Amino acid sequence: MEIPPSEWTLPDLRIDAEGDWYDSGVQVTHPGILANLRGNLRKDAQGYFIQTRVRIAVRVDDAPFVITRLERRGDALHAVLNDGSEEGIDPATLRLAGNGVPYATVKGGAFDARLSRAATFQLWRLVEPDASPRGARLRLGGREYDLGRRATG
Repeated sequence: MEIPPSEWTLPDLRIDAEGDWYDSGVQVTHPGILANLRGNLRKDAQGYFIQTRVRIAVRVDDAPFVITRLERRGDALHAVLNDGSEEGIDPATLRLAGNGVPYATVKGGAFDARLSRAATFQLWRLVEPDASPRGARLRLGGREYDLGRRATG
């Protein structure tokens, strides 16, 4: 017997600050299900969601993706994300939040990603400190990218 859509209970989906997915408080760990959720995640003016027969809201605690590794490759930045994908990072999208946590834009500019602690240390090894009010800067390919003030303490 098929349950009519009016009686469906929608999943309660959430992505925590580490990029882990949860449904009704239970962590989703199945690789296939995670790949499906991550691959179908969308964002619009109303927020994050998965679109199936109905729109399923997804609460995101911080950013939906986490950069777990960041390295310089010639004049470019290369990242590994928590979903296992790899991509180039546009250094112009790097920015620091008020608490000093770095973020970048990923997935063709569709999403923000927080840099993990390890990726943050990898970024700081590439950044030149600047005594001016501008703060830290990154030099790549003959260009300079202002990252703002590094958090101290």
